[in-house]
Amino acid sequence: MKYALIGCGRISPNHIEAAKNNGLDIVALCDVVPSAVDEKAERFQLEQVHKYTDYRQMLAAEKPELVAIATESGKHAAIALDCIDAGCHVIIEKPIALSIKDADAIIKAGREKGVVVCANHQNRFNKSVSYIRKALEEGRFGKLSHGAAHVRWNRGKGYYEQAPWRGTWAQDGGCLMNQCIHNIDLLRWMMGDDVVEVMAYTDQIEHPYLEAEDLGLAIIRFANGSYGLVEGTTNVYPKNLEETLYIFGQNGTVKAGGTSDNIIEAWSFADNKDDPEQVMQTYSENPPNVYGYGHTPLYADVIKAIVDHRDPYVTAQDGKNALELVLAIYKSAAEHRPVSLPLEECSTLDFVGLFDNKD
Repeated sequence: MKYALIGCGRISPNHIEAAKNNGLDIVALCDVVPSAVDEKAERFQLEQVHKYTDYRQMLAAEKPELVAIATESGKHAAIALDCIDAGCHVIIEKPIALSIKDADAIIKAGREKGVVVCANHQNRFNKSVSYIRKALEEGRFGKLSHGAAHVRWNRGKGYYEQAPWRGTWAQDGGCLMNQCIHNIDLLRWMMGDDVVEVMAYTDQIEHPYLEAEDLGLAIIRFANGSYGLVEGTTNVYPKNLEETLYIFGQNGTVKAGGTSDNIIEAWSFADNKDDPEQVMQTYSENPPNVYGYGHTPLYADVIKAIVDHRDPYVTAQDGKNALELVLAIYKSAAEHRPVSLPLEECSTLDFVGLFDNKD
């Protein structure tokens, strides 16, 4: 299967490794910075790969079957729509888009063209998360009470200077949209997907050189009667502390922790179907960074979805759901009121200037 990658920045090695691990024919790499393409081609010994700075030229010349999009967030939607229009299956890095309108356009285009569109929420493939999801689908939690997603990380000025688009409303958003959206995706997915209402605060405390937030706090009410808590920040001193996901039900309590929800730290169920110590040992991993090991199984699922003519495990709609929840948090914080879902229209651009007058 002919594969191409658009965007050769920070996350691109995970995509290239996943493509190689799944035996894809990597025909092209594309980035507006030629040195980024050269460096990845050399690092991964892709001697025969074709190099591009214009993805449209790449699509026309190479006609790849599967394209991964790993550019700055604000360009995801436009590139995805061009790839879909060219008949390509696509894997879109998070967030799938920065507006409800663009996310809807991607979903519609993918359906009309009959191509697989996957939102790259790779943490759904963590061993820990997969086992929690299995317990949830088996009904072991009973009635859900509430869940909590915490991302307590550090990002300094050097991180933002590496890529000036980070922290801007036009191309990114703040810590909730960039660093926390994976955990927000997991929380919404686990707690039932259907959100009724969101109440939130966001603030910019330690990063005055950004446009967007570095702290977000939210309470979520789900349609099934359960609740969710979100805490996301890039202000933790002096380095990343943890990313944790809690699920509390009538008959079960679970905590996933570690750098990216990759370690089961608490496992207790009334049915006593499995040994907690064994579960915590068997379904925990220690990846080298916050990106985890999920890209390779996500790619494997997408390839199988293409072959079997089915939806991927993580769909474009799932990508929209995560985006929508972040935008609802932004909207609630900006307007100082509860916000009901679904959102008909909302974009990160709606919040330009939000922190401009902050003391």
